[in-house]
Amino acid sequence: MAIEDELTKNTRFLKEIEHKIRLANNRVIHQEVAPITSERMLSFADAIAKLRAEYIQEAFIFADMDHADDAEIAEIEKLDICRRRFEVARDAFIALQRAIELGYAKVE
Repeated sequence: MAIEDELTKNTRFLKEIEHKIRLANNRVIHQEVAPITSERMLSFADAIAKLRAEYIQEAFIFADMDHADDAEIAEIEKLDICRRRFEVARDAFIALQRAIELGYAKVE
């Protein structure tokens, strides 16, 4: 088989797999997730903005502290919790955007 034929076969294979993955994701997401609307997306973005603000506020609290006492450890833990909450929510939003871009999720 010529290299061009092999490449055509491979390309067709990958497109078929991509299509099946899109269908599977679309089916599962729509079974598990309520309809995706602009209102829900904006509500999600607002929640992430609040988590970002909380994280930034905690960073300023930490920066303004006297770093010579034991309260610093507790404040670092609090800052880390804020960071993780923000990052997890942000990453979920990015995953949702990507799912929409790839056709895994339909919007209403």
